[in-house]
Amino acid sequence: MTSASEPRRNQLLAALPEAEWDRWRPSLEWVELPLGQVLYESGATLNHVYFPTTAIVSLLYVMENGASAEIAVAGREGLVGISLFMGGGSTPSRAVVQSAGEGYRMRAQTIKNEFAQSAPVMHLLLRYTQALITQMTQTAACNRHHSVQQQLCRWLLLSLDRLEGNDLRMTQELIANMLGVRREGVTEAALTLQKQGLIRYRRGHIEVLDRPALEKRTCECYSVVKREYERLLPAGVSH
Repeated sequence: MTSASEPRRNQLLAALPEAEWDRWRPSLEWVELPLGQVLYESGATLNHVYFPTTAIVSLLYVMENGASAEIAVAGREGLVGISLFMGGGSTPSRAVVQSAGEGYRMRAQTIKNEFAQSAPVMHLLLRYTQALITQMTQTAACNRHHSVQQQLCRWLLLSLDRLEGNDLRMTQELIANMLGVRREGVTEAALTLQKQGLIRYRRGHIEVLDRPALEKRTCECYSVVKREYERLLPAGVSH
């Protein structure tokens, strides 16, 4: 376990009132989250809820032919597994670690009990869920109406918000799978951003060189999601 594994680096955990935090602490189990690990599959019963601290998890919708598209990302600002306390127990999406790191998990029954018995926990988790739903609906609109370059900028910014630093370890093929577009489209968009000095791309590694310029190139979808997370979640819980 490293200093990065301090549980309250997850901003939802950090937002818990002290009484709730003292009650939760013994139930949190540290986990390593390697790149590509599947936290849950479509339709499977969820056994844990996950609170990333340094990892990013993609929520993907998978089609019958195996094609997939990202519907949301979750990192240190939130959690993975909202269907546990929303009453579903399973979900049609798949959760895959997009950026390797660490986090904590809590057993399904524990989070259900906390949601049912603690008003502060219930209100915090419901506000996070509303913010996540906003991200999902905005992603759907973005994928339908905006260019691949705008989608790529939005995706890079959402990922950066959940990491420390400006580096992403990610292949263009994986980005294409996340966005649900052809790899050639991502390659063309990434090369354009690189020529303009916004990013530097090496195989499996993207470094953002000019974030303000990237924010100007993206569509309104990024700022809509950002504002909603800031509106719904307590101070210190960012997008």
